[in-house]
Amino acid sequence: MENYDIIGYPHLVRLNPNIPWKTRGNGAVSIQLGRGGKNKTKIGEIDDRDIVSSLELTQDIDKSDYKEVKNIVRETVEVNARTDDENTNPGFVLLEKRSDFELYKKTVTQIVSIDETKSLLRSLKADFEGYKNCRGLIGATSAIAWSPSRDKTYELISYRQRKKWGSRRDVDSVSVKNMDISCKTTFDNYDYDNEHNRLVPNSPCPILYGIRGDDVKELVKAFKIVKSEPVDSWLIFETNQGTDNHLQKKNIADIQPYQSAIIKGSVVKNPYTIEGGHVIFAIEDYTGTIDCVAYEPTKGFRNIVRKLYVGDVVEVYGGVRRHPLTVNMEKIKVNHLATIYEKIENPVCPNCGKHMKSKGRNQGYKCKLCGAKNDKPSITEKQRLIQPGFYEVPVCARRHLSKPLKRMYR
Repeated sequence: MENYDIIGYPHLVRLNPNIPWKTRGNGAVSIQLGRGGKNKTKIGEIDDRDIVSSLELTQDIDKSDYKEVKNIVRETVEVNARTDDENTNPGFVLLEKRSDFELYKKTVTQIVSIDETKSLLRSLKADFEGYKNCRGLIGATSAIAWSPSRDKTYELISYRQRKKWGSRRDVDSVSVKNMDISCKTTFDNYDYDNEHNRLVPNSPCPILYGIRGDDVKELVKAFKIVKSEPVDSWLIFETNQGTDNHLQKKNIADIQPYQSAIIKGSVVKNPYTIEGGHVIFAIEDYTGTIDCVAYEPTKGFRNIVRKLYVGDVVEVYGGVRRHPLTVNMEKIKVNHLATIYEKIENPVCPNCGKHMKSKGRNQGYKCKLCGAKNDKPSITEKQRLIQPGFYEVPVCARRHLSKPLKRMYR
């Protein structure tokens, strides 16, 4: 297919992160092919050959070439897909026109069935093929539907030499820290508190590391700073990562399992810690009440959550778990802090100058010498150990789609 160009950047699209049967990253890729103009840019290297794309489409693929394109795609999937893995159910889709953006929105926020996806593809006269249970068709269709016009980021993904697949990766953490300091538009590179190199995936896949950021030129600069085992190839993707596209503002009564929501409410149950180190508190709005959880993998974020009190007004961002119905927090905004008072001492008798004694729980105080009574102890306003503002989980616990505060304040 040397007569055609890649148009723009390949798309790496993450879908609803709460789907129980998802693959680990729940992602899909799409590439637009056609004849492009003379304005071209380098987007990667494969086999020591520059990969370039055209930034403008001047002509679509000839219909006579569709069969060859489909054969190339089919062969690529069948050779490279790990269909022996029970969670791998690939699929590919060829469309002449971009599918509706609303489909992407539904796929990143809700549950989409295989049957409705196939029905849509037939109505669009798409060429498509699914393998095993065919769930990959959902992601493939959504990746085509996504438009980067609203918000987008980029990821430069480097790949390992085939002989290294499955072995321990060698990516120098010191160089990653240097890159993180030098390249300000990159994000989620290194977790300093937990000493975690976030560039490196946990799975035994062909990827060596990925650098995420907002500026393509700085991604290439970052790539040159990172020291690692030999890189076989690399490619820059345009992505929906770090955009919060999965989140929807919701009233508590409207929350559904497997969604991701932004919920504003008042704390009605103080935070407490359960077995496993997970921290739970409850919030309430005018429609209902729900528990919010900071799980153990969120590490120091739990200490922020522990500083909340009944009466605080917060916005919780996170995915909705089905059983029990809870919000798994990704970040939180503290809008208002309640005034909390704490007891200093028992009241002092105005006649005798001695501290009164408690008469029992909620029964007030009485002076043993003269019998004087008082209902309230001496109190003072409690100093709060948290300030209004945003707080997020550490880099090591960040989901692909979660927008880091670094991007929110840029």
